[in-house]
Amino acid sequence: MRMERKKLAKMIDHTLLEPSATRDRIERLCQEAKAYEVYSVCINPGWVPLAVSLLRGTDIKVCSTVGFPLGASLPEVKAFEAATVVGLGAHEVDMVINIGSLKSQDLQAVRHDISLVVKASKCLPVKVIIETAYLNGQEKVEACRLAEESGAAFVKTSTGFGPGGATVQDIHLIRKTVGDRLGVKASGGIRTLKDAVKMIEAGANRIGTSSTVQILKECST
Repeated sequence: MRMERKKLAKMIDHTLLEPSATRDRIERLCQEAKAYEVYSVCINPGWVPLAVSLLRGTDIKVCSTVGFPLGASLPEVKAFEAATVVGLGAHEVDMVINIGSLKSQDLQAVRHDISLVVKASKCLPVKVIIETAYLNGQEKVEACRLAEESGAAFVKTSTGFGPGGATVQDIHLIRKTVGDRLGVKASGGIRTLKDAVKMIEAGANRIGTSSTVQILKECST
């Protein structure tokens, strides 16, 4: 598969989620986002006001994480966090599920967790990070179904802080489970154009990466 640079850029969430990220680095992230015309920047909540300010007047979205990176916050806390970042101008929310609840087979708790965030996000897209590296095949399918039942817009593979990132096999499984009803975001360990293309071929329609510039420079046009 050949990818045009502009088409690929509009599938990328240009990401900076390191806890040590400074204001200068967030400013550079937003400058790169504008230069390469990506879909969005994905940042931690504390940087949302700055990113919204820097990207005002462009069509680049601001995506904020919620319950990140462990997913073990109380549902009400995640909902408050989601409502707060939306109020600050975020356009999308990437939330982490309660992984322990899923692995305990407390599916109602997971459904409640996602549903509260979706409601708090006021119809804006919510991507549900299921952290695939911690899950077996059945749990991955259950997580996808719970995300769909709860009104999420996307299933996302990974935080980038777990024991593994996106794999082609997981993208195939997620896409097979959600069909064309939800988006699929591949994130974690995507560092080259080849990596990105493999994920898209497997069914991803959004890519989360901190290697955006390097990947897009690999595109010939």
